[in-house]
Amino acid sequence: MENPALSDVNYTGQQPLNTPPSSPTKASAPQRSRFGHAHKKTESWSSLNHIVEHGIVIPSSPGSHNTIEVPATRSPDAHASQYMNQLSQPPSTKERRLSRNSFGAALPIPRSKRQSRLSSVTFADVQDALASATDARPGMPVMQPTREILASRVQDVNAEKVTAAKSMAFVFDIDGVLVHGDRLIPEGEKVLSMLNGNNELGIKIPHIFLTNGSGKPELARTEQLAKILRNPVSTEQFIQSHTPMRALAEYYSTVLVVGGEEYRCREVAQEYGFKDIIVPNDIVAWDPSIAPYRVFTDAERATSRPRDFTQIEIEAIMVFSDSRDYATDMQIIMDLLRAKKGRLGTVADDPVSERIPIYFSQGDMLCPTEHPIPRMSQGAFRIGLEAMYKALTGVDLERVVYGKPELATYKYADEVIASWMDAIHGEERVPENIYMIGDNPASDIVGGNMYGWNTCLVRTGVFQGGENDEENPANFGVFKNVWEAVTTACKKQLGEEFKFYWDDRVNPVLHGKASAIV
Repeated sequence: MENPALSDVNYTGQQPLNTPPSSPTKASAPQRSRFGHAHKKTESWSSLNHIVEHGIVIPSSPGSHNTIEVPATRSPDAHASQYMNQLSQPPSTKERRLSRNSFGAALPIPRSKRQSRLSSVTFADVQDALASATDARPGMPVMQPTREILASRVQDVNAEKVTAAKSMAFVFDIDGVLVHGDRLIPEGEKVLSMLNGNNELGIKIPHIFLTNGSGKPELARTEQLAKILRNPVSTEQFIQSHTPMRALAEYYSTVLVVGGEEYRCREVAQEYGFKDIIVPNDIVAWDPSIAPYRVFTDAERATSRPRDFTQIEIEAIMVFSDSRDYATDMQIIMDLLRAKKGRLGTVADDPVSERIPIYFSQGDMLCPTEHPIPRMSQGAFRIGLEAMYKALTGVDLERVVYGKPELATYKYADEVIASWMDAIHGEERVPENIYMIGDNPASDIVGGNMYGWNTCLVRTGVFQGGENDEENPANFGVFKNVWEAVTTACKKQLGEEFKFYWDDRVNPVLHGKASAIV
């Protein structure tokens, strides 16, 4: 069955159905990374220009303009119709026009700040050891570990291979590629160790993490991931589905944030700079009758922030992560979507002109977990909302979706890759050869293919098919696991004889032999 998260992306360059033309906007022009790099895109991305030129835009930013507006590749039209029985639509509303709000065809992403050279690229205990050694030698420069000195000498005499290593980078999906939930996929630890310097050059090969996972602040997620993978993971090389949504803080102040465990998504929104953050529990604490089937505990009430929401205009809805309570979250979202400009307790006269925007951090239907069968993800929640909204109003719910395979997410990845290159090699640029390693053809692979990356599909997650996915085939190949995918790519770029381990024999002190360094 066609993945509904992708059915609105028209890769043939044809105008989407039921999309009336409008005047071109500033977001219509093709975008480049601020680093001046342009990937060699396939014709498919170019063919989308016709779509975005006739699109609609989000409100102009009143803020610092520290954002980049990227044309959306998805139509804002809902997918509800293909899932609904026509009897669920009242005859009087079947022919009502589609929703055309003033948002949907451009997605803002933040400019990735220039990274500090002190970014986390080694384990904390190594940094502590170096600090202790420096304290014992006051006035002397910081000591480098012997291995780093030797690696530097090895790299000096292998300049050609070093150049090749810096001309490639890896982009990893996480769940189903490196981990299953909180359980390590063994090849994940091995491959990160190699990319972090356990190779014949002792060089760090650039890599970032690009996941449709969400629900925690980036620091908490990277600390958890580093512990599972037994390798350092910096926030400066990490993109969750809602990380690019940081840019929306320049557009909206008072927002409803939905999803995630407890109040972690409120913490995320606070870190992103949103000024007035409301979560469903705040609304239920104010008026328990809004969710009649919800059992609201005293502990939840004590940690909520109720107020009179009939006096508050909520400007936008942000679904940051998977809902933990479908019934309550859907009821509150539906109330807001049908309200007059985001004021609870009201019902809009026109479900189009008075409706506030809703943003989703990603559109995956399924997500691999520790359960043997992938679980429903945010895309399923979104389609449920779309169907309910259309059944109640007769109007398609217009919405904005971030995450893979959305173009904006890959534009932001360019920014992060270039900054990470500067952090580890002092070269702020995007390498020529990017390899996307993923397990989900409908997000990882299709997005990477459309952005001109080399795509590798692994069999440790969602994909369990034949030789390749029929709808969205990986262009570099299908591999048993992440180690097989990465080493195959490295052999292509660095040569078949490239060794995926560091040989301590280059140090004559350890073996009493002549150095391997010429």
